[in-house]
Amino acid sequence: MTNATRPGQFITLEGTEGAGKSTNLAFIEQWLSQRGVPLLVTREPGGTELSEAIRGLLLDKHYSDMTDLTELLLMFAARHQHLHRKILPALEAGTWVVCDRFTDATYAYQGAGRGMNPEVIAQLETLVQDDFRPDLTLIMDLPVATGQARVNARSAAGGPEVDRFEQERTAFFEAVRGAYLLRAEAEPDRYAVIDASRSLESVQTQTQAVLEKALEVWQG
Repeated sequence: MTNATRPGQFITLEGTEGAGKSTNLAFIEQWLSQRGVPLLVTREPGGTELSEAIRGLLLDKHYSDMTDLTELLLMFAARHQHLHRKILPALEAGTWVVCDRFTDATYAYQGAGRGMNPEVIAQLETLVQDDFRPDLTLIMDLPVATGQARVNARSAAGGPEVDRFEQERTAFFEAVRGAYLLRAEAEPDRYAVIDASRSLESVQTQTQAVLEKALEVWQG
């Protein structure tokens, strides 16, 4: 099913660690729901029982010896299950789907961060998704040092421990951030970069402006 023929809209939220995706995801859910948009909120890796089990493997620091290719294949295995068991059925029913991360994260984390060949990622993307792509991708962007400070503060305050990805070095996240920005620059019609270093009010104002445009287009 192409973007033009499916009744629901697929919105993804991307960004490095500490960018405030969870907070903005809740704002998006509330904003769209208040306007009567049928909505499903989900996440990657995860979203289904099987995909959540794979997520557990991917984030567990116990598996520090996981090879980069194993990580990549697990990401797409979880995505295929998620896409075909949850995302596509919802979109076909006319429900909007908002997803915390999708394949852009794979190009950023496994591609730029791990140094995996982007051509291999593209081949897996086609195998798993065919021509399916998000209608809109919001990238929560902020300096890496700011994001890392937020993650550390959250952990110190009794929040969840850092996972297998969050413990990576600064250079890894600089590469991830750069990849996101390059993808946004290459395809400005699909991406919207949100300055996540600003106040919560400013972030929500930026997000609302993007959503208003998307809703206007959807309503015709």
